[in-house]
Amino acid sequence: MCPGGVTEMRGRIRRAELRDLPALSGIYNDAIRRTTATFDLYEKDADDRLAWFRAHQGRYLLVVYEAQDGQICGYASLSRYRDRPAFDTTVENSVYLRDGCRGRGIGTELLRTLLEFAAKQPDIETIVALITSENAASIHLHERAGFVYCGQLRNAGVKFGRRLHLNIYEYTLV
Repeated sequence: MCPGGVTEMRGRIRRAELRDLPALSGIYNDAIRRTTATFDLYEKDADDRLAWFRAHQGRYLLVVYEAQDGQICGYASLSRYRDRPAFDTTVENSVYLRDGCRGRGIGTELLRTLLEFAAKQPDIETIVALITSENAASIHLHERAGFVYCGQLRNAGVKFGRRLHLNIYEYTLV
């Protein structure tokens, strides 16, 4: 459970560190097990998360929201969109929150941090958010931040025995 109430915005956002990996893995693996926020079906092990962490140590960003007591309440990332060089001016964002930490403004602050970072990078022009169509909270978060709906991939995946649609949103910096 996250500490504090809605006024708990006294934590801090900082770049993720190696010591944060167990908390970040726990948050993501919980999303895999219980939600359609990710299309991953199987939990990620320590080696996978270490490679993911290392992929965010240069051009890409990985930040955490750390509560005053040191607990990681969530994280956000800007990641490579595709592995073809023509896509290099586009990044994909993700925001994941620990169960019990939603609805407190933490996701808004994390996403704002990503947008501020991207705006300062001359080689980032577009941010893409791929959101499961039933994830109303994430859709609302991104639309409030200025992301524009671009379309939907129908039946893009199957999880928990349900066909899922994937909404595509973009945020343009140029």
